[in-house]
Amino acid sequence: MEFSSAEIQNEASRLFTKLKKVDWTMEKCAEIAHLTLEINKLKKEKNAVILAHSYQSPEIMYGIGDYLGDSYGLSIKAKNTEADIIVFCSVHFMAETAKILNPKKEVRVPTIAGCSLAESIKPNDIKKLRKEHPNAGVICYVNTTAEVKAECDACCTSANALKIIEGMPQNELIFVPDEFMAKNLQPLTNKKLIPWKGRCIVHQEFSDESVRQVKSMYPEAKILVHSECAPNVVKESDLMGSTDDILKYVFNSDANQFMLVTECGIKDRVKTEFIGKEVLGSCILCPYMKQITLEDVLTCLKSPSSEQIIDLPEDVIKRAKKSIDKMVEITEKN
Repeated sequence: MEFSSAEIQNEASRLFTKLKKVDWTMEKCAEIAHLTLEINKLKKEKNAVILAHSYQSPEIMYGIGDYLGDSYGLSIKAKNTEADIIVFCSVHFMAETAKILNPKKEVRVPTIAGCSLAESIKPNDIKKLRKEHPNAGVICYVNTTAEVKAECDACCTSANALKIIEGMPQNELIFVPDEFMAKNLQPLTNKKLIPWKGRCIVHQEFSDESVRQVKSMYPEAKILVHSECAPNVVKESDLMGSTDDILKYVFNSDANQFMLVTECGIKDRVKTEFIGKEVLGSCILCPYMKQITLEDVLTCLKSPSSEQIIDLPEDVIKRAKKSIDKMVEITEKN
């Protein structure tokens, strides 16, 4: 598509109002303006909605995203959307979740981005665990493939995991695949959790020592830790929770300094959306989330490849949806 210099300038100005807060220049905004203009125009023409996870790059979140959020919030947006096409800027399992919730809609993903947690467990692992623990219910964290969800009793996210645990009828629960999350949740429930050995390659890299260094330098700072981090890191925190929990805490807190112990996208969101809040310490990029580019999204809208269109067997959708429906049922009830 061709755009006039005035259209490019106006779009660059629109982008700059947001992206300048994460150190983008007007010149850099002008370089991507033709892409965001074309994507947003095609989005309207095709009645598409773009869901962007909070770990995405700033130009995707603020340049083309219709909704920003964590996996649970975006799952609900996917379930309730009236769009014909859902473009999920995320890792692959999240787009699968959108397809499970919207089997009659076309769900697209800009690039095939994996996830260390989702790749750590297979359907046969669930079957083996059930044989080893016949009286246990099975909860899978949303960071799993559709095939794994199809073998489980209920799904959960980092935002509602404890609610799902407490809402399940069994007193013994297999919790997969995040080992650290299971260990962090165990002290919060009287139920027995049986963990798996999966870990997030981003969150496992944070150390309690790095947190203590920030606390010693900035004693008034609030330490907000994602529940995928190791328990010894969580022990140093003022909050353990999901990306959405972290953002809500920053919004509602009177504090001005925060260490965000999670992926760098959250740092970008705080700097962009919360004036006067200072983010301390370093963050770690997710190599999977950051694979997606504006060019990928444009291709996904214009002429998607077969890999960019989520296609799941009907049987897998039906069985996986039961675990997601159970999650929504328990969450809404509580």
